[in-house]
Amino acid sequence: MKQPSVVIILGQPGSGKGTQAELVAGRFNLYNLETSKLIENKVINAQEGKYAEIDGQKYYFSHEKELWTKGILCSPPFVSFLVRAKLQELAKEGKGVVMSGSPRTLPEGQSLIPLLKNLYGAENIKVILLELTAEQTIWRNSHRRICELMRHPILFSKETENLTQCPLDGSRLVKREGLDDPETIKVRLKEYVERTLPLVEFLKTQNLSVAKINGEQSVEDVHKDVLTAIK
Repeated sequence: MKQPSVVIILGQPGSGKGTQAELVAGRFNLYNLETSKLIENKVINAQEGKYAEIDGQKYYFSHEKELWTKGILCSPPFVSFLVRAKLQELAKEGKGVVMSGSPRTLPEGQSLIPLLKNLYGAENIKVILLELTAEQTIWRNSHRRICELMRHPILFSKETENLTQCPLDGSRLVKREGLDDPETIKVRLKEYVERTLPLVEFLKTQNLSVAKINGEQSVEDVHKDVLTAIK
């Protein structure tokens, strides 16, 4: 695979986007741009009254935080604003990128895909769609934990169910309060169906092929399929 390049990993909550992005980033020396972490870092401790003005409209960080904690996707212009700035920074440094949380809506795609084409070239963009049933989405997310320090997601399995510390950095494993509650997960799943899936058709109109992969396999088998699709 040529460098620098872009790998976009799409999929509903719990499909393993973050896990696969981390593996791909390590294998191909790409920057792992986790949009959820980017948003969380910006909004979780933002000062009251802080906002970003985009195309003449104010997007308050406190409002974006409220959406985020309820499982509702943040405002597409706000997300695009954050991601575009990071992508331009990475391209300037000559770094390729794995994206596992954005674009997540049609407006984001319409904003970010032309930018990615301009920065990296359409021929260097690969798109992966991890597919999962609604039942698996709810089960996986309601059991998911992350580490306190680096926010690594820990996939729930027989091997990890008794872990109390992150195997990567040693910090305590915790649940994301609110965001991974069953009712919030249902909201996130609805958001995915109504707002993310239409993005797949848009990507096809941009002459970007979308490789569909069964996300219910083991992490290893999913990764094998991801590598096949990338190469």
